[in-house]
Amino acid sequence: MASERPTILVVEDDATLVLGLEINLRAEGFRVLSARDGQTGLRMGLEQNPDLAVLDLGLPGMDGLDVLAEWRRRGRELPVIVLTARATLDDKVLGLGQGADDYLTKPFRIKELTARIRAALRRAGLGRGPRRVQLGEVEVDLDARRVSRAGAEMALTAKEFDLLAFLIERPGRVFSRERLLEAVWGMDYDGTDRTVDNFVRSLRVKVEADPAEPRHVVTVRGAGYRFEA
Repeated sequence: MASERPTILVVEDDATLVLGLEINLRAEGFRVLSARDGQTGLRMGLEQNPDLAVLDLGLPGMDGLDVLAEWRRRGRELPVIVLTARATLDDKVLGLGQGADDYLTKPFRIKELTARIRAALRRAGLGRGPRRVQLGEVEVDLDARRVSRAGAEMALTAKEFDLLAFLIERPGRVFSRERLLEAVWGMDYDGTDRTVDNFVRSLRVKVEADPAEPRHVVTVRGAGYRFEA
């Protein structure tokens, strides 16, 4: 399985800093999304399903603490590292009290930020999901890239397996078709939403007891798909 790179959302209004973070975080193996104001960051945190956010506090349009509070109010529990020039103890306490997972003061070293990102992702359990999953008669071995039904191995294409594995490793999370295209086929892929629908249909035939009433690869109307064990 091609391991999905964790997606980091950087919400920061300093264009030079954003560019530097994009270059360095991508070099460290992360996917990077960025927003230059609070409202855009709020929307991307809700719609793009990032795995972690690096959030500045002094943002135009909407303060970073307000963005964080709104994410939490709407049930977005992604890890958040507050990145700011505000260095007082009161500011740190306020940020952590609003639901931040960590706090890094500018100026900072990229290696320290990267280490904190990896630690926050580990605490969140990213990539530590089950490696062997039982779906009724179907067993999915993520490490061996094998799928079997009642002990008989089934043939899945590489992309079918990648799509199934991506969903299995993130149970309960809803992913849009666009996000699944990026994650499984890559950002440069020239396909359409129908590509995802067709692969989901094929997967259901192979892994669901009743493809017409799927229990595991579930459609979330108007939003995309999620996996249920």
